[in-house]
Amino acid sequence: QKLFAKALTEFLGTLFLCLTVATTGSSPLFAPVAIGLVLAVCVYAGGHVSGSHYNPAVTLAVMVRGGVGIDLIAAGIYLVSQLLGALCGALLSWSLVGKAFAVHARIPEAVHPFAACLCEAMIAFALCSVVLHTATTKAQAGNSFFGLAIGFTVLSGAVSVGSIS
Repeated sequence: QKLFAKALTEFLGTLFLCLTVATTGSSPLFAPVAIGLVLAVCVYAGGHVSGSHYNPAVTLAVMVRGGVGIDLIAAGIYLVSQLLGALCGALLSWSLVGKAFAVHARIPEAVHPFAACLCEAMIAFALCSVVLHTATTKAQAGNSFFGLAIGFTVLSGAVSVGSIS
């Protein structure tokens, strides 16, 4: 029952995050703000239930770090929940704004695929580092800024390399 609540939280948080990316991505000025803020809100809403990973890279980082109560089985369930949440977020965006207007992942023609992958890896590293240093350490226990730190990390990634990857 507890694992189901965690999986549902991961599913819903990822769904809302991906839905926001897909429905606001065509607005270069406001999309990063909307994406960063919806992630912060979802982190605050679900952190006490699942840890609010909402990203397979974060789940992997937290599992490898250890000491936070997520084992290989739970991590696998988190990953499946996140993938299903992302898929449902994309499908829901198609019904809300139409498939032609929903933003999807793509590499611009002028960008080399290696550059796009490097950008994604750097932002994923930054996100995992921020999560590990603000939301999973005893030194930061009881802080209330972790959601903003995580949301603003994604916001900065969307602003800085969103047009590349």
